[in-house]
This record gives sequence, C-alpha cells and structure tokens, in this order.
Amino acid sequence: MPDKPIAIVTGVGPGTGSAIVRRFSSEGFRVIALARSPDRIRALEQELTDTHAVIGDVSVGGGWGTFLEIEPKMLDRNFQVNVMGLLYLAHEVAPDMVKAGSGTILVTGNTSAIRGKANFAGFAPTKAAQRILSESIARDLGPRGIHVAYVLIDAVIDVPRMREVLPEAPDDFFIKPSAIADELWHLYRQDRSAWSFLTELRPFGEKW
Repeated sequence: MPDKPIAIVTGVGPGTGSAIVRRFSSEGFRVIALARSPDRIRALEQELTDTHAVIGDVSVGGGWGTFLEIEPKMLDRNFQVNVMGLLYLAHEVAPDMVKAGSGTILVTGNTSAIRGKANFAGFAPTKAAQRILSESIARDLGPRGIHVAYVLIDAVIDVPRMREVLPEAPDDFFIKPSAIADELWHLYRQDRSAWSFLTELRPFGEKW
C-alpha cells in the first residue's frame, strides 16, 4: 500500500518503545522499529503486521554525579546522544514532511528536561537542551503543517527491570507503557487548531 502511513520509532526498549510500536501498528501504520538489541525488535517484526526491524544505536545517554564529580566527557557524550541524535534524526525526516506539508515528530523526555538536580549534572543539561531543540523545531515546522511535541514523563516506567529494583512499590506507583503510547497517539491525532507542544505525564499519586 503506497499510501500507508509510516511511523519510525527509535530506541525501542521493552517498555515505552515497544508499546508505541504496537499502538501505531494497531492503527494500520507501517512501523520501522530501531534499537540496539536485535532480538526484541525482530520479535516485534514477527508478531506485528508490516513492522520492520532496523538495528541501530540511538540510546539515551545517562550518568549520575554532581558537577564536581562528573568527567566533562560524560556531559559531552550525553549531549551528543540526547541533543545531536535528535538533530540528526530531524534532519533525516523533516524534509519529506515539509514537502508533504504534514507529519508529526514526537520526542519523549523526562523530568530532567525542566529540573536540574545536583546529582544529575551530567545528564539533566542535555535533556533540557533536547527540550529546547524540540521547541525550536516545533516553532519552525509548525507553520509548515508539521506537529512537533515534547512528552515529559515524570514517572518510573513499568518494566520488569524497575519492578526488580523497586519490589515494594505498588502498581499505581508506575506509569504504564501502553498509557504513554496512547498519549502519543492522542498527540498524533490532535486537530491542528489545538496542537500541544509540552505534555507532562505522571501517575495520579506522583508528588511534583
């Protein structure tokens, strides 16, 4: 189907990424799933109609420590991943969207994008820069008919690894990957007369 819509999902992990792939696949999209781990995305490729696995490293840079504790190269490495990675991806997908006069770019981030805790000096500045770059892209592409939104996830995502780390946490402490995917679908479907840019998601009991 040449007119079938295409969704590219980068960094497909066991939680949010996989849920997004499933959500858009269920809506009739041809989905390109990118991840470092071939097993997960190849399993999705086998499970879902017209889903295609592509091996690639677009991982999110992390790391903890105060500004006196971190190595400057940590901050630089995370900047290359979280900010330059977005820039390179936008360079690849935006030109065709501009030609078509439509399209959507959805960027997921976390609370570090708006809050620089002392122990996140090697990470938070890069997420803040990622959010600002997304806003710059949104202001440029919005008038051309392309919706760009930044989804700030203020929560612990419900994946097996985090359940192991926090075995005593109740179910409603976590955010469901499927719920995140539903919100991305909602953003994709927004009427162009009422586009969101910054969307914050958190469980109802989260203290913020």
